Amino acid sequence: MRRREFITLLSGAKRLELLRQVVPKATTVAMLVEPNKPDTEPERKDVQAAARAIGLQLITLDVSSGRDIESVFATLVQRGAGAVLVGIGSLLASNRESIITLASRYAIPAMYPLREEVVAGGLMSYGPSQSNAYREAGIYVGRILKGEKPADLPVMQSTKFEFVLNLKTAKTLGLDVPMIIQMTADEVIE
Repeated sequence: MRRREFITLLSGAKRLELLRQVVPKATTVAMLVEPNKPDTEPERKDVQAAARAIGLQLITLDVSSGRDIESVFATLVQRGAGAVLVGIGSLLASNRESIITLASRYAIPAMYPLREEVVAGGLMSYGPSQSNAYREAGIYVGRILKGEKPADLPVMQSTKFEFVLNLKTAKTLGLDVPMIIQMTADEVIE
């Protein structure tokens, strides 16, 4: 297994676990994924295994374009999803406002992979620290500017993950987030 797949798997299962702790009554969780992306299948398989292990029914829904998002939400509501796990991918990230708006409209608690989605009004996120990734990229640039060849530099993956929680959104959704979850968050938005 490649390191990138391992990190993707680590964060997918962890995001599902955190979502379950915040929304314990949800027995069915929908997962939004981008089909045909290299990271999608490993993430999908990992989350499916994690869902089975904790007794959750998982509905996986493909989002191929921004136009799919509204119909995907109608489908997940129709199928009784009590929460949604937003998968990784540029299409989902670039349509964060639509996803956050629809999650709010349908009162569906949602877990995102990026902090920015929680700052924009999403419920919570768990994923690689973007600020740490930028810092690491800066170190790489510095090494290259000092004369190292890019081909000689090791491949780096995120090792720092952050959990961000939006209590204002939780309150709007009528969720009582356990204090232990609040205490484990790297950042709490109130």
